[in-house]
Amino acid sequence: MHPAEEIRGVKSNFLKDKRIVLAVTGSIAAVETIRLARELIRHGATVIPVMTPAATRIIHPDALWFATGKQPIVELTGETEHVSFCGRVKDPVDLLLIAPSTANTISKIALGIDDTAVTTFATTAIGSKRPIIIVPAMHLSMYDHDILQENVRRLKKQGIEFIDPFFKDNKAKLASNEEIVARVIKRIGPNQLHGKKVLIIGGSTEEAIDDVRCLTNKSSGKTAVSLAKHAYFNGATVSFWYGQSDTIVPNFIQTTRFTNVSDVKRLVRETSLDSFDYIMVCAALSDYIPEKKQGKIDSTTKEISIHTHAAEKILPLIRKHAPSSKIIGFKLAETKKEAITKAQQLLSEIPLNAVVANTITSIGSTEHTVWIIDRSDKTIDFTGSKEEVTKNIISFVANVMS
Repeated sequence: MHPAEEIRGVKSNFLKDKRIVLAVTGSIAAVETIRLARELIRHGATVIPVMTPAATRIIHPDALWFATGKQPIVELTGETEHVSFCGRVKDPVDLLLIAPSTANTISKIALGIDDTAVTTFATTAIGSKRPIIIVPAMHLSMYDHDILQENVRRLKKQGIEFIDPFFKDNKAKLASNEEIVARVIKRIGPNQLHGKKVLIIGGSTEEAIDDVRCLTNKSSGKTAVSLAKHAYFNGATVSFWYGQSDTIVPNFIQTTRFTNVSDVKRLVRETSLDSFDYIMVCAALSDYIPEKKQGKIDSTTKEISIHTHAAEKILPLIRKHAPSSKIIGFKLAETKKEAITKAQQLLSEIPLNAVVANTITSIGSTEHTVWIIDRSDKTIDFTGSKEEVTKNIISFVANVMS
């Protein structure tokens, strides 16, 4: 068994049975394609490498052969590899991914010039209407060239998708492997939420006690971030409102930060919430708002009293502003019985579509159980890592609540 098979699908099966041609050109960023190929395989993909002669001067073909288990195509032969994989054949590949792509290759593809295996694969894929993603990497002065940008626009009109570089030190650097893989999954993965708009509200709030201290909670934000990622992977247009938690949000998720309950209320009132198909509220929003004291409370004070008032509940406000959206709330309690009971009570008080219940044992835990209760009072449970559980919640939303 080739070593590539040992890692296939270890992260997910989003790309199971998907075949991807990974076309590599002569950018120094070609050194990143070993990791990129392996990451695609970890999500289940079969990766077929194709290289320009210039790419072989950056990395040896044997490196990609090892990474993928497939011998790279450097020159076309009588096997007509470009047609076999990207032509109008019975079983073409699912995607042509050109990463990295030089300015030279982008312009040649736009002009229909075929002088390398990569450009010939591209011409064939365009003519056969196969999905193509191009990931540029070059010096910034080359990327900003008006003719290059015109060629990029020309290719976009052909339906070719581009993953923009990030800019640093006068360079248009290759997008991260995390973003490239996410975009690939979104393009050819399950697509259970294709065409749907999803809003996820997650993370913790901080309510000021004075100008220095605050009242907060232990929410890590991991569940919310994972929900946002899996909704994105499934083809949704994702908006993410995120509190003060520390879990890093991938840069491909459109994120709006908030600090306190007042911020969330403002966002609710300023946003066209009814445009969202699904709204998932898993944020640990404060139930109590302290009466803020001006300045800093003297740290030598032996005893202080903090006066609070009940915060306005956000779910009813969201339902008011999004009468036709499917809304999923979250409820945390100490025991399973209490969590399910409180979820049922929440459904009876607010016209939500479902509630995800869990217990405080999930806080800081790597594995936990949730129970999803819908308006028919049916209960479904999922157990596993946060990634596994959130993946199942998104599948429930896409398949049961569609």
